Amino acid sequence: MLGTRVIPCLLLRNQGLVKTVKFKDPKYVGDPINTVRIFNDKEVDELIFLDITATFENKRPNFRLISDIASECFMPLGYGGGIRTVEDIKEILGLGAEKVIINSYALENTSFISEAAELFGSQSIVVSLDVKKNFFGNYEVFSHSGTKRTKLDPVSAAKQSEQMGAGELFLNSIDRDGTMQGYDIDLVSKVSGAVSIPVIASGGAGKLDDFSAAVNSGGASAVAAGSFFVFHGKHRAVLISFPTREEMQNILKSSW
Repeated sequence: MLGTRVIPCLLLRNQGLVKTVKFKDPKYVGDPINTVRIFNDKEVDELIFLDITATFENKRPNFRLISDIASECFMPLGYGGGIRTVEDIKEILGLGAEKVIINSYALENTSFISEAAELFGSQSIVVSLDVKKNFFGNYEVFSHSGTKRTKLDPVSAAKQSEQMGAGELFLNSIDRDGTMQGYDIDLVSKVSGAVSIPVIASGGAGKLDDFSAAVNSGGASAVAAGSFFVFHGKHRAVLISFPTREEMQNILKSSW
């Protein structure tokens, strides 16, 4: 296993996988079960699935689909989307996921993080922060798939999430999502430097060097990407891929 986790982040919309650009214009990229099987063959260390419509449409997690995905996964699985109760978390973990990723409800009700961490352990609770720059050029956390302003500063939100018991942060740049132009290193650095728990950087990866930049310059503990693993070429043809172990070792060896 690499010293730095490199995690495909896959977006669920109804029963299929999609990929967005700046949280908009979802493009269908395939079937989740077949995609898991491909990543199994490529010996991926960890997978994250995020249902991007569950909270927005006020739906509960799709437990049947989560069960199907978990039964195929040979690697640790994290799931997020529509989680609002400890019963939801209990069922998701019981289906085989190792982590739950909480976004909108963690921002609405911070005590939920504490309650979940106490019941299931901090190692199972990941708080997701979707961040973009506002009209004044300042970073702000958004919820409900990037559609709702929270007026929260990501550093303050990250510190509060850690204090409430989150074991990890999933930090996603809305401005960089799907652009493949590199992570927002300034954002990653600000948040990683403010907390002691691991930070997963997400949003913008387009080449292997972006992973090392997020870790070595941004201070991230892990990196996640979507487009990098599902698109190929300038025309963004759908092709599920993952770098070889040797390729990642060469680019990430300095971050071990």
